[in-house]
Amino acid sequence: MKISIRRSRRAAIAVALGSVLALTATACGDDGSGSGGDKGDEGSGKGKIVFWDNNGGVRTDIWKEIIADFQKANPDIKVEYVGIASTEYQSKVDTAIQGGGLPDVGGVGAAMLAGFSAQNALEPLDSRLSKSSLNGKLNEDMVGVLKAAGGGDGTLYSIPTSANNGVLYYRTDLFKNAGLDEPTTWDKFYEAADKLTDAKKNKFGYTIRGGAGSIAQALDAMYGQSGITSFWNGDKTTVNDPKNVAALEKYAALYKKVTPAADLNNDFTKMVAQWDSGTIGMLNHNLGSYQDHVKALGVDKFRGIPQPIGASGKRVQVSNPVDGMGVFKSSKNKDAAWKFIEFATSAAENSKFNKAAGQVPSNNDAAKDAWISEAEPTKLAAAALTDGSTTIVQLPYYLPDWNTISKADNEPNFQKVLLGDMSAKDFLDTMADQLNKAQAEWKEQNG
Repeated sequence: MKISIRRSRRAAIAVALGSVLALTATACGDDGSGSGGDKGDEGSGKGKIVFWDNNGGVRTDIWKEIIADFQKANPDIKVEYVGIASTEYQSKVDTAIQGGGLPDVGGVGAAMLAGFSAQNALEPLDSRLSKSSLNGKLNEDMVGVLKAAGGGDGTLYSIPTSANNGVLYYRTDLFKNAGLDEPTTWDKFYEAADKLTDAKKNKFGYTIRGGAGSIAQALDAMYGQSGITSFWNGDKTTVNDPKNVAALEKYAALYKKVTPAADLNNDFTKMVAQWDSGTIGMLNHNLGSYQDHVKALGVDKFRGIPQPIGASGKRVQVSNPVDGMGVFKSSKNKDAAWKFIEFATSAAENSKFNKAAGQVPSNNDAAKDAWISEAEPTKLAAAALTDGSTTIVQLPYYLPDWNTISKADNEPNFQKVLLGDMSAKDFLDTMADQLNKAQAEWKEQNG
């Protein structure tokens, strides 16, 4: 089954190729949810609500803990938890928008927000936030990112839970044994990747992400090396700028030279597990995997530092999407769904969630908690984003087509680049053409 969805700002057309199977495993239990465009109802504020976690498996334990806390404080509300893998979440929601079976509340991060809101699937939350105990308590930058990502009119469709940041994890023990400097620059990164590799002994300097989620990591490496600080030059994207093409050529050439061959199909879960269990020197991921590394390696065998600095002497990174929670418009119990969001993003629960996830809390009071300074990558990431050393290239989350372009449309092509079956230039030219068309359509719709 393959579902292709092309969205515009005010309309969405879903074309199902083949049969669309009902989401029996994840449908709501009480016929309380419908499809995009269904106005739903406020409900009684009691009874059952269904929550879809957009990072199921990885965050299941902490969400179940938060749900238990919520149900203890709200005994009249029962939350049914449904964990969905991050790689499958968008397609599950898109299918439910068209065919019914949406939950009451679910994870809605910046990267997928425009696509869902363009299909009229999300409840505006500005009024609810202004009347709630959260008003004035949430990080204004995170709220701003989600407003901008919603499609262009500044409506808030998702309440932020956390912010992430790209991190370069490296094995301090392996670096010390090899007499290598900390990989704080891209030159030192490439030097270390080469020197730590002994393929015959199954030792590699780096693990590259070739499977699901590969495009974001590739963009980070491209812009980090090229030093280009804007995603757009007028109405044309800079992804296929010659400097970015050269950067991607160099980065993709690492595959199988200093990385395991299995990296071609690795999503972040497999990539992280491989790094934690082996003798690989470096891993690019984000703050979210920090606790996994601590459990596997202890705090003495690795460090997580901000992304390398480029030839310009500045650090350039692409934006990591802010994660959040939204109420689906079709919910028949919006009042209870909102109560759950309000509770989950309160200071105590938001701190608990982000400590487990290793990310930056959205609740300002939670962000003051002591654990943040104790988790070194989080502390360093927060400093890098505020000390003037880092320029963030803002990705166009506001484009309804962004998530499709940056995932389903181009991940197979990136694998071809790694295999040498497609040039970096052709890959980036293809992606640029899609982005330029999506930007033109968005501007036409939004004046």
